[in-house]
Amino acid sequence: MPAAALKPKSTRSTAHRAAQPDLPYEPVNKRPLPPGRPRDWYVTHNRRLKAMRLAIALLDSGVYVPNQARNETIRGAAQLIGVHPPSDTTCHMVRALMRYAR
Repeated sequence: MPAAALKPKSTRSTAHRAAQPDLPYEPVNKRPLPPGRPRDWYVTHNRRLKAMRLAIALLDSGVYVPNQARNETIRGAAQLIGVHPPSDTTCHMVRALMRYAR
């Protein structure tokens, strides 16, 4: 039996560990949005894109459970990938995306 199999697994929680995504993230090529939609559509669309980018950054950094993704953690990841700090609503959306990814 390999020696690694004999070692007990660590039971320490990773909830208090700082998110450290792989850097550098490259900026996403932006395309023009379709014209003629209501303003609310554009706001929601951009919020979903931002939440998706943040969820990917958190998953890349080892934050896999929505309970680990507190608002401070999500805002720290936003700073690391170079986007404006998300609102509470966007943070909620990031956690919802992480729940769906499981």
